Amino acid sequence: MNKLESVKLRLRPGQVYRRSDFEKWSRSVDRDLQGLVKDGALVKVSQGLYQCPERSRFGLLPASPDKLVRSFLKDDDFLLTSPNDYNALGFGTTQLYNYQVVYNHKRHGRFELGGQIFDFHRKPRYPKKATTEFLLVDLVNNLGQLAEDRPAILVKLQAKLPEMDSKRLRSAIKLFAKVSTRKFFKKALGNAT
Repeated sequence: MNKLESVKLRLRPGQVYRRSDFEKWSRSVDRDLQGLVKDGALVKVSQGLYQCPERSRFGLLPASPDKLVRSFLKDDDFLLTSPNDYNALGFGTTQLYNYQVVYNHKRHGRFELGGQIFDFHRKPRYPKKATTEFLLVDLVNNLGQLAEDRPAILVKLQAKLPEMDSKRLRSAIKLFAKVSTRKFFKKALGNAT
């Protein structure tokens, strides 16, 4: 068995690898990576990132966004969300967006990883999981970036505030809201109580 075959045996379908992962398996990392990509054992998803393709009867499956981001950041401290998540809140947002948002402590900017677009935002705080209250605050934080009828969204949002868990909502506002978002909620919650 040659060296390239022994590296192939270590690969797991669906996994995303960094170039540095191959340093412990190969003495000629770049040559072996080039050979693995040429053989189809790996697919280059970004500079220094490779996916071992998972195959289905429909062809190659894309890497999971979670695995791509985890390998890109070399960290699992991030929150992966999307403006599409706002649609589930019931405030009239219906647009579909072709990117995902990554709140993290390391990177900022828009990156394409494996044909998927990720908008990285460096933030001091974010929850481990996107709760309804967090998404509500995040919606108001990012309202200017949405292709929606903004005043109509705010009217529907204000109408639903009395139904929300006020303690959790106030906590999310305190932790995650921008100054303008805090002002909006201060006025809206004053009217709701």
